Amino acid sequence: MKNNINKKKAIVTGCAGFIGSNLVDKLLLNNYQVIGIDNLVTGQIKFLNNSFKNKNFKFIKCDLLNIKKIKKIFKGAHIVFHFAANADVRYGYKHPYKDLEQNTIVTYNILETMRKNNIKNIVFCSTGSVYGEAKNFPTPENDNFPLQTSFYGASKLASESFVQAYCEAFEFKSWIFRFVSILGKRYTHGHVYDFCNQLFKNPHHLKALGDGNQKKSYLHVDDCIKAIFIGMKKSKKKINIFNLGTNEYINVKQSINIICNQLHVKPKISYSGGKRGWIGDSPFIYLDTSKIRSLGWKPKFSIKVSIEETVKYLTMNKWVFKKRK
Repeated sequence: MKNNINKKKAIVTGCAGFIGSNLVDKLLLNNYQVIGIDNLVTGQIKFLNNSFKNKNFKFIKCDLLNIKKIKKIFKGAHIVFHFAANADVRYGYKHPYKDLEQNTIVTYNILETMRKNNIKNIVFCSTGSVYGEAKNFPTPENDNFPLQTSFYGASKLASESFVQAYCEAFEFKSWIFRFVSILGKRYTHGHVYDFCNQLFKNPHHLKALGDGNQKKSYLHVDDCIKAIFIGMKKSKKKINIFNLGTNEYINVKQSINIICNQLHVKPKISYSGGKRGWIGDSPFIYLDTSKIRSLGWKPKFSIKVSIEETVKYLTMNKWVFKKRK
């Protein structure tokens, strides 16, 4: 039987997270019937306020480690968007098992549940961190994987491997998207979040991990979601892997300058931690996105505008700092 991802019934894991909730919005606009799953450990139920108004959305609070429960939830779905993850690189070094458990083992649970329910299509949210400290910039999808520098990147690379193995063994079709850092509405962790959090508390002093020269590429969440839909529509191989990012990057000092200008503050800035900042943080992530661009996608937002819009969102939604664990 031929797979048909246009049957419109979708599972979204991590639906109350930053990217997951934005994806749910887009799926509902495209007339999907969406079952959203989240354990609400880091996800925010408030991000789904608009979704709850849509009759095609159903939310289920669930621990994805409970494979018996998710087997019942997945019944009748035609595609899974697996966006649930522990995405905080720093957290993994305090709790290494969490990256294995929440990223790799959960991905296995998702894939095995799909197999038992005869669901053949999966969109997997991965990361540019799988490239470790790459040698080639911009880094293409077929680059060699060097030594892994974070538990997060290692767990995502292992998860990708499981996705590909299930495609080969059980005739799944997958779309794997490796993101740079994503910015925009509902953003809840990362450099911009940390800097804004500090400056809201004390606009006169900012502490930055690293020497400020770490190079980062960012992508607006709207551009990210658009790329996912284009990749799904136009790339029909068994395994489809895409880098997502912009054709530019900035260093941390430049991003701090944009944030401070947006907030109209001039803090004293202190740097610590050497070139890396925290253990596992790559000093340079810059991805080759020519593959997804060849399908007609290009980002609408520059890095500068993405940072500015994110700062505006955080300024108007300071509750996200109080809710974050």
